[in-house]
Amino acid sequence: MEVFNKELKDTDIQFRFSFPSRSLRYLDFAGDFFVDLKVKDSSGKLRVIRCRKRDGDYDKPVLSKGWLQFVADYELRVGDMAVLLREDDHLLGSQFRIEAKRKIILFRKEVWGDVPRAN
Repeated sequence: MEVFNKELKDTDIQFRFSFPSRSLRYLDFAGDFFVDLKVKDSSGKLRVIRCRKRDGDYDKPVLSKGWLQFVADYELRVGDMAVLLREDDHLLGSQFRIEAKRKIILFRKEVWGDVPRAN
């Protein structure tokens, strides 16, 4: 199940990645203002990426610690897309997967293709 997808902006690749608040319902903060997500990237590497949310009425979530390393490993740039998926496993619980996508032209049409790990 897709938690979110978003085209990357300059701030997303230089500092932190903000994403829609409606996606918070898929994450378990257990009363805290951050959660460390264990996610697998498309190359199979297990990563820990911290998700924080603001305290107060507006819970704007951001990916911080670990996010910029993902950006560097995949050499992401403005206009690429990040996709976070949640896969529920009855034995292991929720598992997350993160993917990087880039627009490519295929048969004269724009489509989103997977970005391979560079580093």
